[in-house]
Amino acid sequence: MTNDQEILLKQGKMLPVMEHFYTIQGEGAHTGKAAYFIRLGGCDVGCHWCDVKESWDPNLHPLMDAKSVAEIAASFCKTIVLTGGEPLMWNLDILTGRLKELGCTIHIETSGAYPMSGILDWICLSPKKTGLPKPEIYQQAQELKMIIFNQHDFKFAEEQAARVSPECRLFLQSEWSKRHEMYPKITDYILANPHWQASVQTHKYLNIP
Repeated sequence: MTNDQEILLKQGKMLPVMEHFYTIQGEGAHTGKAAYFIRLGGCDVGCHWCDVKESWDPNLHPLMDAKSVAEIAASFCKTIVLTGGEPLMWNLDILTGRLKELGCTIHIETSGAYPMSGILDWICLSPKKTGLPKPEIYQQAQELKMIIFNQHDFKFAEEQAARVSPECRLFLQSEWSKRHEMYPKITDYILANPHWQASVQTHKYLNIP
């Protein structure tokens, strides 16, 4: 990466884009809605069960002009999902500013481990034990999505739920490889604790991105 590219990256004028595509949101509060996903490279939270580990190294993904990516996305759909990797590693001001100019509603899927940036309409916070959210993000989240890999994750989920606003929607989602083991436990947990909802990765069952 050249010095000029590093400057543009820091300013948010360019971003490491792993992929961008039009699909149907497969999980969480907006399941089933058409959305354009922008997946940014780069993450150091290090979840051992991450299903997109190829996103972790930002140097593996091409730098793209933020405004150009925004214009491509908005030409397909006005609901945009920023994901990763960890999208808040980067300055999202220019990308989201252009998306808002084009009339978009902007969602983000984040661990919350980095400071907020950009103009965001819907924050899906998915905390990880390996890199806890910044304190200020909890009250801004509209959706809390907790990934359940083992029994202890239910305790962690409640600890995180205690920190978000009363209006935040609460979801439990099994880690994909453990779904046959954990969804029966998630079902029982939600029946006993009905402030939670189940989230399922329906896009994997539908075989879409």
